[in-house]
Amino acid sequence: MTSLTLNDARMIPQLGLGTYQIPDAQVAAIVRGGLDAGFRLIDTAAIYHNERGVGEGLVHDDVFLTTKLWNDRHADAAAALDESLALLGRDEVDLYLIHWPRPEADDYVDAWRALVDLREAGKTRSIGVSNFLPEHLDRIIAETGVTPAVNQIELHPTFQQRDCVAYHADHGIVTQSWSPLGQGETLKDDRIVAIADRLGATPAQVIIAWHLAKGFSVIPKTANVDRLPSNFAAQEVKLADDDIAAIDAMNDRDGRMGPHPNEL
Repeated sequence: MTSLTLNDARMIPQLGLGTYQIPDAQVAAIVRGGLDAGFRLIDTAAIYHNERGVGEGLVHDDVFLTTKLWNDRHADAAAALDESLALLGRDEVDLYLIHWPRPEADDYVDAWRALVDLREAGKTRSIGVSNFLPEHLDRIIAETGVTPAVNQIELHPTFQQRDCVAYHADHGIVTQSWSPLGQGETLKDDRIVAIADRLGATPAQVIIAWHLAKGFSVIPKTANVDRLPSNFAAQEVKLADDDIAAIDAMNDRDGRMGPHPNEL
C-alpha cells in the first residue's frame, strides 16, 4: 500500500474505500470486506448517515478514518464532530473535512478556525476540506495561516480539475478524488475498455491506476463486497505513459457530474 505524506507530516494511504450512498445497515459488511481486501483508508461523512455502521465495521486498529462536517453545522463544528465520534465509536478521527464551502453563507472561514481548534484538542489528527475551489482555499489560508492537508474533489478522467490540482501541488495539499470512476459511466468508455483489455485488467482497475499514477489519493466506492479485492488490486496495474496520456486526453472542463461548489 502506497502512502502519501500530508503537509502536517502525517501519512495517508493513497488508495481508500468510499462509503457514499451505502446504507448504515449494509456498510459494516462492506467496511469489513474492504479491510480484509487490504484497504486501510475508510471515508465517510455525517451526511451519509452511515457513521454508526462504518464504526461497527472497523475491526482493525490500523485504519485511517475520515469523516466530514455537513453544511448546516459550520457554526457548531465541535458538537458535530463529537456526534460523529460517538457514532463511529472513536475518540478521534484521522482526518476531518469541511464537506462543502457553502460560500453564500460566508461561514466556511469560521468553520475552518473551528477545525484548527479541534486538531489542537486532539479530536482529529489532520484537517482538510472538500469541494473547495482555489478562491476558497486562498481565503482560509490567508485568514488563518493554516493550509488544509487534503482537498477532496470530484475528479475522474472526464473531469480532471487541473486548475485545482495545480493549486494543490503549489500549496502542498493532497488531492483526493471522489467519484473517481465517473459514477460508473467512464467504465464503459471505449478508450478505457481498450486499455483494460490489453492489460488484462478491469476498466475500474485502469481508472484507479490512473489516479494513483497521477499522485492522487483515491476513494472508489462499491456496495458489492466481491469487487473490493479487484479494486484494491488496481495498485498492481502498471499503465504505460501512452495509456496515461490517452486518459489525460479524456478531460472535459464541462464534465462535472456533482454540484458546483458555489451553487450548493
